[in-house]
Amino acid sequence: MRLVIARCSVDYAGRLSAHLPLATRLILLKADGSVLVHSDSLSYKPLNWMSPPCSVTAIEPDPDQADAGVVEIWKVTQAKTADLLVISIHEILHDSAHELGIDPGLQKDGVEAHLQKLLAEQIELAGDGWRLVRREYMTAIGPVDILAQDDAGRSVAIEIKRRGDIDGVEQLTRYLELMNRDPHLAPVSGIFAAQEIKPQARMLAEDRGIRCLLLDYDAMRGLDDSDHRLF
Repeated sequence: MRLVIARCSVDYAGRLSAHLPLATRLILLKADGSVLVHSDSLSYKPLNWMSPPCSVTAIEPDPDQADAGVVEIWKVTQAKTADLLVISIHEILHDSAHELGIDPGLQKDGVEAHLQKLLAEQIELAGDGWRLVRREYMTAIGPVDILAQDDAGRSVAIEIKRRGDIDGVEQLTRYLELMNRDPHLAPVSGIFAAQEIKPQARMLAEDRGIRCLLLDYDAMRGLDDSDHRLF
């Protein structure tokens, strides 16, 4: 992973256009081919990014850009789309590269991991006619618990928690923002699934068009009281 702290401006062109004016920012160039631009705020959410696979080309600024203080321009192109991220470097304050090796991934607690396995096996709990695509669908910022398709063949990302709070909704929102940039997946809707979902998290999810799904762990394991079931 390469870490660059630089005074830069950033322009993004794709399905949407965005501009970040000149400021000091952290630029991450990851081994998976992604590029992320961070500020010293917004917690772990990047200001802008390009998902893999992408390539980075450094070019010299033209005379007008050089007069404006630009010393180098990075053009980040997405291999599968026409999206373009242009980073205009005015000054590099830090530049280092580190070999991180293979990451073992997030280790969920036993109940969360088991809920994921059970829901993958019982994907019909999310909707009739639904189909499991895969568990742990990898994105540039981490794995989505379940990627499924609804009865119309549309992609659905499912994030699973034991107790659903606002952080979990924010996490799923970031996954959806990234996945909806992939023309092979878009449009992607979201389901926030948990044994218990806090009212604030439910309100935030519904405001963002994310469906909430309560999971009955005992029923999914077949441990509920059969005397209280119709069948």
